[in-house]
Order: sequence, then C-alpha cells, then structure tokens
Amino acid sequence: MARIKTNKDVTRREVITKAAAALFREKGYKAASMRDLAVKVGVEAASLYNHIRSKTELLHDICFNVANHYMEHMYAVENEPVSAIAKIERLIRFHIRQMVENYEEVYVSDREWRHLSDPYLSNYHNQRRNYRKRFTAIVEQGIQNNDIKSIDAATAVLVILHAISGIESWHRSKQKIDAAELEKNMVTILVDGLRN
Repeated sequence: MARIKTNKDVTRREVITKAAAALFREKGYKAASMRDLAVKVGVEAASLYNHIRSKTELLHDICFNVANHYMEHMYAVENEPVSAIAKIERLIRFHIRQMVENYEEVYVSDREWRHLSDPYLSNYHNQRRNYRKRFTAIVEQGIQNNDIKSIDAATAVLVILHAISGIESWHRSKQKIDAAELEKNMVTILVDGLRN
C-alpha cells in the first residue's frame, strides 16, 4: 500500500491538509470527496482516516489555521510603535504575501468557510468580523492623526481586502508580473490612495 510522502519538516497530516486546500479550491468544498483527496495524495481513501477524521475537520483546520495566522500578525502590527499608515502597509504586504505564497489555503478560508458548521461557523464569522474591526480601527487612527484622508474607514478596509483577494486572477494569468512587482504595485496603489 502506498504511503503519504513527507519530508522531515512536514507531517502526513500537513500534506493531507495542503492537498485538501488545493482540492477544495479546484472543485469547491461540497463537490470534493475523500476519494478525490486520496487520489491527490496517492493513497487509498481508507488510509486517510488514520490521519484525519473527516472532510469537515480538514475545512476547519484550513480556515482556523489561516484565521489564527492573520490574527497573530494583526496583534503584532497593532503593538508596533509606528504610524497608522506604516501599520496598514505592513498588513497589506502580509495579505499579499499570503495570497501569493499560501494561495490555496487563503482562498479556501475566504470562500469555503460558509460550509463550516456551528459552533465553528459562528466562531469563524466572529473572528473575521473582529479582524476587520481591528483593521478599521487602525485606519481611523490614521484619519485622526491626519495621515489618512477623511474617508469611511470601514469602506477603505473593504476595498483593500477585496483588491487583495483579486490576486486570484493573478494566479490564473498566463502573462503575470513577478510576485515582488505585484506587491510593490499594489502597496503603491492602496497605501498612496489613503495617504493625506
């Protein structure tokens, strides 16, 4: 029987979770099956259950791993002794890098989270809302300090997050600029658009 291929830095569960993220992005969570996942990792479907309990557990892991990673970064940025505009730039760069480097996981956490079941669905929804509120508070701080134009902070955050989620089309593009250039361009457009 085939074994899940790993290296010393990655567990079998991590290999399965990464493959699940790619599969959920390709087919959507609902349409993806454990049989599809087994094919993707090169094992029998039954052997997946030695490492995970269910497809639901995989979606939970993907969504909360991403959400927790974003929230940890938010806490770090909030506590930096820099201007609001510098904090916003750090957050934007982080979001862009996550979309470039961990695309499948970020995509799934952004689009497929609605398939979580309660209490996880409510918890995840609250975590997303809390993250946006914290981001909005940084923009409001910049407005109060006159670093940022007098705009609706919640709308600014919505525009920023939606622009970054548009990197999905960059992944599909056959003629794309390199990731560093993409990041530079997006930071220039998004940050300079806020700056007073």
